[in-house]
Amino acid sequence: MPLTIQCDIVSAEGDIFHGEVRMVIASGEMGELGIAPRHAPLITRLRPGQVRMILDSGEEPLFYVSGGILEVQPKSVTVLADTVIRADDLDEAAAAEAKAHAERILASAADRQEIARAQAELIHALAQLQALQRWRSHHRR
Repeated sequence: MPLTIQCDIVSAEGDIFHGEVRMVIASGEMGELGIAPRHAPLITRLRPGQVRMILDSGEEPLFYVSGGILEVQPKSVTVLADTVIRADDLDEAAAAEAKAHAERILASAADRQEIARAQAELIHALAQLQALQRWRSHHRR
């Protein structure tokens, strides 16, 4: 029987996932993180992107997070995020429109605040589209 670690994903709306996993893969501030049982304790900020888990069954649930915090303790991993969306619930059309909107603003913006907002919108839209693409490629097998 493979080793597992408790994983909890929590958003402002409540508990999103609670269960035993073989591994958690997330987009940390400094790059991709793979958290397996017996990982050293750590706390890091998450970038907008994907959080993926590998379950004992081999299933790989995938979530989009808007950013947040990942905390690793000896027997648990906790993801805290304002927004968490299951990949299969993401709205591709809305994400594509948000990406196009941000690109239009960046092409014409002169104000630093407007540029910063458009860059953040673009980062979130691209992360959602990447999560959808990964989810679709995994579920075509």
